[in-house]
Amino acid sequence: MPCPSGFEPRNPQRLAALQAYAILDTPPERAFDEIAEMAAQACGTPMAHITFVDADRQWIKAAVGHARQAMPLEHGFCTEAMRTDGILLLPDLTAEPDRAANALVTGEPHLRFYAGVALVTPDGWAIGTLCVLDREPRTLTDQQVFVLKALARAVMTQLESRCAEATLRRTEERHRSLFAFLNAGFCIVEMIFSAEDRAVDYRFLEVNAAFERQTGLADVVGRTMRDFVPGHEQHWFDLYGQVARTGQSVRFEQQAGSLGRWYDVHAYRVDGPMRNRVAILFNDITERRRSEMVLQAREAELRLVADAMPVLIAFIDRNLVYQFANAAYETWTGQSAAQVVGRTVTDLLGAEAFEVRRPAIARALAGEEIRHEWAWTFPDGESRTADTRYLPRRGPDGQVDGFYVFAHDISERKRVEDLLQSRTERLEAQVAAQSRDRDRVWTLSPVLKLVSDRDGRVQAVNPSWSRALGWSEGETLGRAALDFVADPEREAARSALRPLCEDRRVEDVELACVTHSGDRRRVLWTVVPEDGLFYGFGRDITEQRQAEEALRQSQKLEAIGQLTGGVAHDFNNLLTIIRSSVEFLRRPDLAEERRRRYLDAVSDTVDRAAKLTGQLLAFARRQALKPQVFDICTRLRSIADMLDSVTGARIRVTIDLPETPRYVRADESQFETALINMAVNARDAMDGEGGLTLHLDADCPMPPIRGHAGAKGPFVAVRVSDTGAGIPAPDLGRIFEPFFTTKEVGKGTGLGLSQVIGFAKQSGGDIDVASALGGGTTFTLYLPQVAAPAMAEAARDAQPEAEPQRGLCILVVEDNLGVGRFCTQILEDLGHAPVWTKSAEEALAELDTTPDRFDVVFSDVVMPGMGGFALARQLQTTRPDLPVVLTSGYSHVLAKDDAHGFALVRKPYSAAQLAQVLYEAAKRRGPPKPLPIAAEGAAQA
Repeated sequence: MPCPSGFEPRNPQRLAALQAYAILDTPPERAFDEIAEMAAQACGTPMAHITFVDADRQWIKAAVGHARQAMPLEHGFCTEAMRTDGILLLPDLTAEPDRAANALVTGEPHLRFYAGVALVTPDGWAIGTLCVLDREPRTLTDQQVFVLKALARAVMTQLESRCAEATLRRTEERHRSLFAFLNAGFCIVEMIFSAEDRAVDYRFLEVNAAFERQTGLADVVGRTMRDFVPGHEQHWFDLYGQVARTGQSVRFEQQAGSLGRWYDVHAYRVDGPMRNRVAILFNDITERRRSEMVLQAREAELRLVADAMPVLIAFIDRNLVYQFANAAYETWTGQSAAQVVGRTVTDLLGAEAFEVRRPAIARALAGEEIRHEWAWTFPDGESRTADTRYLPRRGPDGQVDGFYVFAHDISERKRVEDLLQSRTERLEAQVAAQSRDRDRVWTLSPVLKLVSDRDGRVQAVNPSWSRALGWSEGETLGRAALDFVADPEREAARSALRPLCEDRRVEDVELACVTHSGDRRRVLWTVVPEDGLFYGFGRDITEQRQAEEALRQSQKLEAIGQLTGGVAHDFNNLLTIIRSSVEFLRRPDLAEERRRRYLDAVSDTVDRAAKLTGQLLAFARRQALKPQVFDICTRLRSIADMLDSVTGARIRVTIDLPETPRYVRADESQFETALINMAVNARDAMDGEGGLTLHLDADCPMPPIRGHAGAKGPFVAVRVSDTGAGIPAPDLGRIFEPFFTTKEVGKGTGLGLSQVIGFAKQSGGDIDVASALGGGTTFTLYLPQVAAPAMAEAARDAQPEAEPQRGLCILVVEDNLGVGRFCTQILEDLGHAPVWTKSAEEALAELDTTPDRFDVVFSDVVMPGMGGFALARQLQTTRPDLPVVLTSGYSHVLAKDDAHGFALVRKPYSAAQLAQVLYEAAKRRGPPKPLPIAAEGAAQA
């Protein structure tokens, strides 16, 4: 069918025809690749591709001679070919001015020749092209044109085949889903007949998922019933054999004694009369049959129970005739139950007793439940009191068809009630005295006491509540108890008090309670559930906590002093090396070999300073981590191989790891540093000789450590054990403090274990230590365990890095003048065009002025006004296609949010590191924009 006149990329019918093939953005397929290869070979061109045209892009499904990519509609000549009836043949593209300006002619791949045939659906819609390309002018023979058109039809044939296969797969999947998820059991069997033509067995050909649940038999396909149940009853085979022979379906309920079940079965013949195949649909009705038998047994039991009870039980219909009576009637009336049934109420009780009960009977027949005490004269002449109940019974139509009678002899109970009444009066007097004592304790106790209902509404408070918090009883009652807890602690209070809902007491819950004046008091509560109420007992510990806080502050000041001194000492040492080296470098007569030595010294010292800063940030939990999911077993094996060079030949390193992979999400580099720090400490503790063991436990909880709460996890526990001298008990509480070390001066900074605990805490875990003098030391590092990563992520991580490219237009956002000038100079030396702005607000204004100018934004994080992180978030929303790279030596925001999603360059950075990160960020966006011809002042903005 010819194409509709004209080609409209956004025509809804054309786009619907394209979408019906579900071909866009699919992985490469060999069938299409082969057609493209045949087109290139047949036409003798170096390039060919199969292109599908969407509303606003060209997408290449298969390509020969260049990479698959998506292009705008205006690139190339495919849309022109789709408007052409037959083949579009352009021998020399540079010969025609309008075509010579096309981006694929002036730029890569520098086309000179194009020949394309439209891909047309059976309904006549052009959805793409098959084209051949060359970088040299040329033409095609008639035979080559014929082959190219035939291959275009082959593309459409492949598309139609692909759709038909997808439809067939969906149909088969629907049928299999119905078969698999059918709740009833289903199977197809092949009957086996004896020489006498009697069915003796059957073989299972197919079963559904419910079959095993309905029968208890598993893995039956291909095997016979007698393989599983040799004693299966013959009548089952006879029934199914008859279905196979006659073709008449059957429906029945029957017991399978060999399986211990009852079944509701529907069987019918399938696949014709000669194949002896029967389809069986069945439901296990064992429970229903058991319920029926149990119901029958219960009815008999209820008769026995009713007869055994001393209570008078009967049913009377609307004609006031007894339809049921239990054996107690013989005791109450002198007549057996059989003699009572069939008689009227008047006949049994007499006219006088009936008249007394008539109003109550009328109300019961009107649907009202009646309870009354009547005098009853027994056959021996004794008058007793009966507590009688009339309960109406409604029939299927909802109308009252009679009422039940239940009568209890309460004469003895009435006598006991009179006796209890006198005793109650005496007890009330005693209770009143005890209540006065309890009220004195309630009033005078210094403990805060509060009573609430199960909804948390305050029912009572004692005077100590008002004395401590200033709230009067009238201001408190009826309000929610949590209203008196400070806002920041209310959620924690709800969690801590949740066991009360399970009738479990709660002890030692410390909360900040709000006073009437707006101040806060620390109160330690114990709450006990009892009789549907919550009883709270609180102890005001405000002064105690203030004293403890004062002690902690003094300890913090001491630690800060030690930290400040240590940092100053180490940085002064590093600055001394840098300053001395710089002074020597200023000498004009300095030899080149010495100049290189001093430059290396400065570079090494900067690295040492960066490492010291990283250790301080790790201890403060402010380092910007780069977490990723990795197999910790593989990483530990790699680290163990490396530790031999760290610990020396006289220390034996052994590992004890699970066989299966275990995964964590953490910064791999920081994890490796933490393990090496612990190994170095172990080496020094063993004086260079002994044993070091790395052991891993997985799927375990994290216990409480140093007073911090534990967690259920799951966690992995990495245990590093040595055979050294152990750690003295007084030092165990200080080993994680910054600059604390037991080594000689000059042999340790005291920051190794500080880095370990900072890394563990920031990664969501913790570290524990156990040691005994002479018995060695074990450090246990806990990290949260996660599921295995997706294969795509692992493959992406394994891709090799590409060489950085030049020619990017980069917007630099840096408030520090020195760093800004230095950064723009580095970028210019790398061949890029930087534009420097001194704030996030200035950067946004620059982007508004020239929105399409920049390939990457490179921003500092910590700046006055809007920070770099907020800038990146805003650009992520307003300009999602513009990559953002952040840089910082420290940021609490980045430290808390390791999943921010932006590339990060840590200060100090090298030119090579900066170039690589900028390239990787720009690569995700696409090729860079052409640099402006005049780049003077590129660093000014």
